[in-house]
Amino acid sequence: MIVLKNLTKKFDQFTAVDSVNMTIETGEFFGLLGLNGAGKTTTIGMLSTLLLPTQGEIFIDGELLTRKRTDLKQKISVITQEYSMRQDMNMDEIMEYQGRLYYMPKKEIRKRSEELLEFCGLINDRRKTVRKLSGGMKRKLMVCRALLTNPEILLLDEPTAGMDAVSRRQMWNLLKQLNGKNLTILLTTHYMEEAEHLCARVAMMNHGKIEKISAPQDFIDELGRFAVDETEEGKAATYYFHIKEEALKFAAQINGSFKLRDTTLEDAFVERAKKDEIR
Repeated sequence: MIVLKNLTKKFDQFTAVDSVNMTIETGEFFGLLGLNGAGKTTTIGMLSTLLLPTQGEIFIDGELLTRKRTDLKQKISVITQEYSMRQDMNMDEIMEYQGRLYYMPKKEIRKRSEELLEFCGLINDRRKTVRKLSGGMKRKLMVCRALLTNPEILLLDEPTAGMDAVSRRQMWNLLKQLNGKNLTILLTTHYMEEAEHLCARVAMMNHGKIEKISAPQDFIDELGRFAVDETEEGKAATYYFHIKEEALKFAAQINGSFKLRDTTLEDAFVERAKKDEIR
């Protein structure tokens, strides 16, 4: 279990994360959503101990997380937005280098590498250097590297950024399988479809604060499960309804073109962002 208590991070006079209180259950797939600058990556940075909180505390399984608690830090692995791997190394070399950083026995490194590369569908390309890998393969290799030490918590900062649609879906399936093995996953993403598909709960973050934490479907139900997209004279607007019959009745009165569809988490996110701009 991860517990954040009044977690705050300031950079000079700027408050990036502002008194965040949040609990992530063991084995949960949890999403942290927000616009650019909301404080998501800074929160990940503090959870990984790369950044130190200005105020507040982080607890892992009831114990205070600090840079000196190597036992707690070993429970956590991070996958960043950037590709942080030597371009001239092949997959086996990347995995061996990571294992040596954690003083893993050579036999264990080889055994775990074999299992993880097989699990991620990379085993046949293990001799390729990083520079010859596709974007999706690089992301999968980063997952393998992060899992080498058998972490209990995986922090993912926009793990599918820049991936094509097929590779992204492959990554989703991989992450769901990992979560099915009781791995706790914290995900930040700008792809709302990704969060809706993967996460049991999501937190909406804005200007460093947590506005609401709930299941993706709860945000959708709050807005209205049915959406009508109207296009008239080059202008587009979307209207939301809790009852399908009401949506159909509204659509029947539209003179221009329209589309009736299910509301998505992205709709809920965009509408909340609009309200924040008005405030």
